[in-house]
Amino acid sequence: MNPWRYRWLLLPLLVLTAQAWGADQAGFDFFSDKPIPDAQLVHVEPPKPQWMTIGGPIALLGLFFTFCFIVRWLIPFRETAMRFDLHDLPVAAQRGIGMAVILFGIAFCFGGLEINYQMGLHGSAEAYFHQMGQGKLIAFTHAHLFGFTTSFFIIGIPFSMHFNRLKIYQWVFPVGLAASLTDVASWWGIKYVSDNFEYITWWCGFVFSTCYGWMLIGLVRVLFFPRVKWLPDFINEDRQKHWDEEHRR
Repeated sequence: MNPWRYRWLLLPLLVLTAQAWGADQAGFDFFSDKPIPDAQLVHVEPPKPQWMTIGGPIALLGLFFTFCFIVRWLIPFRETAMRFDLHDLPVAAQRGIGMAVILFGIAFCFGGLEINYQMGLHGSAEAYFHQMGQGKLIAFTHAHLFGFTTSFFIIGIPFSMHFNRLKIYQWVFPVGLAASLTDVASWWGIKYVSDNFEYITWWCGFVFSTCYGWMLIGLVRVLFFPRVKWLPDFINEDRQKHWDEEHRR
């Protein structure tokens, strides 16, 4: 019987011996039952409960709709006697509003490029926000809330005033703002609660981008291409005529 046929059984024994010898050289007894010092332990946080990881994003989404409902309840839609047309503004105001809308649109495009760059650099929104310190996240929140509010305010006011007879158009401005606020809140959820908040981030990004894009296209078309009219223009003008006729009597 050749003993070398079973030489593969020696391999685990040699590996175990080498590990024990290396650990002993470092001052650590591999076979000791002494407790490991706390400084050498790797602490892993326990998984968060589902009411936080799943319920948190759902609650934040519910907060968005609740916010919109409260705004609708406090300020219901009603037609007023105001008659407003962007073309009645001074020429400088028309040019300035049109240019500001385009510049904010360019800023939004660069914001999208920044998102794409950070996703490529860190791999995911979760990794990006986890590496971000709390101080930077506070500054990030401050800057974006100011940016979102300013951009929507500058284009939302003239857009809503020009299409003041269209009930659905009176929702574009406030819904975009509500989505922006919810988006910023979801960043804190990604960092401190769960990566499931990323779904809220992408949904809010789609909502406020759609709202902003709709207002941008509407203002650019009205200011720079006044002869190009869509169905909402005719509906708004027709309702304005009906209002004038009813209140002229």
